[in-house]
Amino acid sequence: MEIIIDIEDSEPLFAQLVTQIKQAVLSGKILPGDSLPSIRQLAGDLRLNNKTVAKAYRLLERDSVIEAKGYRGTFIHPQAVANSTVDINDIITRKLGDTIQALRTSGATDSEIRIVFAELMKAHQEQGVNL
Repeated sequence: MEIIIDIEDSEPLFAQLVTQIKQAVLSGKILPGDSLPSIRQLAGDLRLNNKTVAKAYRLLERDSVIEAKGYRGTFIHPQAVANSTVDINDIITRKLGDTIQALRTSGATDSEIRIVFAELMKAHQEQGVNL
């Protein structure tokens, strides 16, 4: 499982971690019963504060996506797939909102943004890329 944290993203780091673990569960990249790295290990790998990873793990445990088994480690919960719903509309709204704001700050007009977005969507559809 590859986790990429974007420190420039407006989404908090712990929330990025929660979202990516849920997406990995939904996509089958990690399966119920699979072990996760310890908080300290993952924090070191991602160069995050231990408290950031601990907060993400707490939220995932609250949602029954992961389960801590004491000294044996942290594992993907048996019902993780059902409990890993990700609000894709929220993700789209946030990402596009940030992108639109950055483009406006760079001087792009709403009309220019719409035209380029429509062209990109058309190009992806013609290439058979499912966005």
